[in-house]
Amino acid sequence: MRFLIPLADLIDRLNNACGRVLPWAVLAAVLLAVGNAVARKFDSGSNALLEAQWYLVSAVFLLGAGRVLRLDEHVRIDLLTSRLGPRAREWADIAGLVLMVLPVSLLLLWLSWPWFLNAWTSHEMSPSAGGLPLWPARLLVPAGFALLAAQAFALLIRHAAALQELPR
Repeated sequence: MRFLIPLADLIDRLNNACGRVLPWAVLAAVLLAVGNAVARKFDSGSNALLEAQWYLVSAVFLLGAGRVLRLDEHVRIDLLTSRLGPRAREWADIAGLVLMVLPVSLLLLWLSWPWFLNAWTSHEMSPSAGGLPLWPARLLVPAGFALLAAQAFALLIRHAAALQELPR
């Protein structure tokens, strides 16, 4: 188990890097929204700007899920686990990761990859006039679930290490 801790550290660093970049995506989305609103007042708004704003907001939610899981800020059922001891809580976290987070994120990764590939290979464009290519938005879905699954795996390593009383 000890040899997997560096892998968990690497996954943590990857999700931390996403977490440091995503607030800038929020700022960019806000600036695009303001710019597009002002431009529309002068009858020169852009569908591409509106779609870029949607892409940025989507990136925040999809690429940020792994970091939220790492920081333990996701939705939990603390009502059930708050009365448990430390070892039982580790086991409850492992069960949640193995029975819910990993299967769901891997399934959605598997299902969304062909959806992205289809948009990529067919050069699918937005149906809106002057819109953007769809593949970047569709790539966010499998990328987000890959980051979430990787972080779940990292947490699984850390919880297993805690059960073995190894440094996490």
